[in-house]
Amino acid sequence: MARLAKRALVPARLRSAVRGWFDSRYISLAEHRQDIKDALWEVQVLRREVTTLRAEVERLQARTAKAPAGRTVDEARARRWDDAHRLATETAAAMERVLQNEVLLWQAVDRAAAGRTPGIAG
Repeated sequence: MARLAKRALVPARLRSAVRGWFDSRYISLAEHRQDIKDALWEVQVLRREVTTLRAEVERLQARTAKAPAGRTVDEARARRWDDAHRLATETAAAMERVLQNEVLLWQAVDRAAAGRTPGIAG
């Protein structure tokens, strides 16, 4: 594919204004690399947490497997366990939303501090 390029003399002020406009619209390579490093760090932290949680689940499953089979759990205790599980699930979902909103908030703060407008690539 042939590429047609023309060169023209452009005043320095106009050239710097255009470069500044492009720089404000797009993320730099250094920022992109830092974002990737941050994302990898988060993935590693989450991987460790998931590993810890899996070990806890396995420990609890082993503990319940050792419980005598003839003993039944009364209905009141089962309802409490169901309520506790439901509340834990709802709390986890709410915390996830809070953390996502916090990330969005800090991204907006960073964009505002950098002089970028929201919604632009970057």
